Amino acid sequence: MNRARVAGAVMVVGGVTFGFAGGEYGTLDWWQLKRDLERERRAVERLDAEIDSLQREAEALERDPVTQERVAREAFGMLRPGEILYRVETVKP
Repeated sequence: MNRARVAGAVMVVGGVTFGFAGGEYGTLDWWQLKRDLERERRAVERLDAEIDSLQREAEALERDPVTQERVAREAFGMLRPGEILYRVETVKP
């Protein structure tokens, strides 16, 4: 009967081990998938926020004269009548 108990214990331990970590999707795989899913959800949230920001910026560029003027001044160096542009260049030693 001692052998039967040992065999039974080995089968139980083997079954629990296989159920925990074995098979195509064991518990360890499930935990990894759960972490991956949470990481991807956070990435989607960041991308949604970036899309919202870019949409607001695009709308401002299309409709807001103050934004249009700011971009024109920064990107193209445009000036208002009567303004003087000063450029400062750094000299490399």
